[in-house]
Amino acid sequence: MRTAEIKRKTKETDIILALNIDGGEVFVDTGIGFFDHMLNSFAVHGGFGLKVKVIGDLNVDDHHTVEDTGIALGQAFFKSLGDKSSIERFGSFYVPMDEALAFASVDISGRPFMVFDADFPQEKCGDYTSAMTVEFMRAFAYNAGITLHIKSLYGYNSHHITEAIYKAVAHALKIAVKDNGSGAVLSTKGVL
Repeated sequence: MRTAEIKRKTKETDIILALNIDGGEVFVDTGIGFFDHMLNSFAVHGGFGLKVKVIGDLNVDDHHTVEDTGIALGQAFFKSLGDKSSIERFGSFYVPMDEALAFASVDISGRPFMVFDADFPQEKCGDYTSAMTVEFMRAFAYNAGITLHIKSLYGYNSHHITEAIYKAVAHALKIAVKDNGSGAVLSTKGVL
């Protein structure tokens, strides 16, 4: 089974996270309502089982909670995919969300990199700072060991732009982690 559990405790956050790439129960509690909504959408649209409980220093702001959750989720993805044999490796997807349109493309390459191109007209979505979207995605990509490209093509509502991004990334990953039945690693090098 492609599963992983991560426990991460720092002076700023205490995170318990369980991921099942192939599906399962979804439970998210980070203390930030909008972020919970985004992670729930990410899990549902990716077809992932995800349980996340975070206690963070929200008295400071949302930065540590969001970024550290991205680190833990990235570590869980990396661990759950093992040697990355039999996966499709690449995935790309567009998601429209009302007036917004987002695109994500992923390569589960073992080479962490991210390109992020999105503007957020409103600074906040509830208690979630819009600028935290890039921080979450960067932390996730680098800890998962993936190349991730994200682009918001247009939109004027930060809620819609953010949600379209999370869903586009989830769908791109869903394609990339699909088991192709080959038993082989999709690389001319023979390893990822």
